[in-house]
Amino acid sequence: MVETEYEHIRIPIIGEDAPSFTAVTTQGQINFPEDYKGKWVVLFSHPADFTPVCTTEFMTFASMQEEFQKINTELIGLSIDSIFSHIAWIKRIEEKIEYKGMKNIEIKFPVIADLRKEVAKKYGMIQRKGSRIQTARATFVIDPESKIRALIYYPVPNGRNIQEIKRLISAMQKSDAEDVSTPVNWQPGDDVIVHPPRSMQEVKETLEKAGDETYCLDWFLCLKKESRK
Repeated sequence: MVETEYEHIRIPIIGEDAPSFTAVTTQGQINFPEDYKGKWVVLFSHPADFTPVCTTEFMTFASMQEEFQKINTELIGLSIDSIFSHIAWIKRIEEKIEYKGMKNIEIKFPVIADLRKEVAKKYGMIQRKGSRIQTARATFVIDPESKIRALIYYPVPNGRNIQEIKRLISAMQKSDAEDVSTPVNWQPGDDVIVHPPRSMQEVKETLEKAGDETYCLDWFLCLKKESRK
């Protein structure tokens, strides 16, 4: 078996520095992470332009761009297609495609043209099937300190849940700001989990303090009450 340059591509893991890069995009050149300091970033790749699943994803990302910006988050797309292919696809989406009430959708976030696969290799986005090389349906969430905070890979036939990506960022921001955890299916305004006690004395203190602000389902599972806004 002949070994190729794609055999040992590594995926960055949670907590590591996000790989830096300079890239040509549909919105001009970007320098990452310098251009995004202080921002959360969703860097996502798609297998190819002019593909149906990717089209629905891009329309949804674009329709929610302002929602992401309200939580201090910017979007960056990527595939190994050319800048001309990206532009043609984006124009076709805006001029021709209507889906689930979305129409005349303008893709304002940058889409990287990664023909040399330089960014895709750094992020482990390359997917090889036989002789075919393409970018995976990968999503990286990067925090304002340019650290990898989450990564999600979807199979090619299945589109991402964009609302879940936004929810996850909101959850991580809540955890960072208040040093708490978020329970299953948490949404902004839901109660949050406080850190469990680590000694018998802390167990006693935790249970004694439970009251107006916190409540315990058991000694190891206590929640802080939140008021929905």
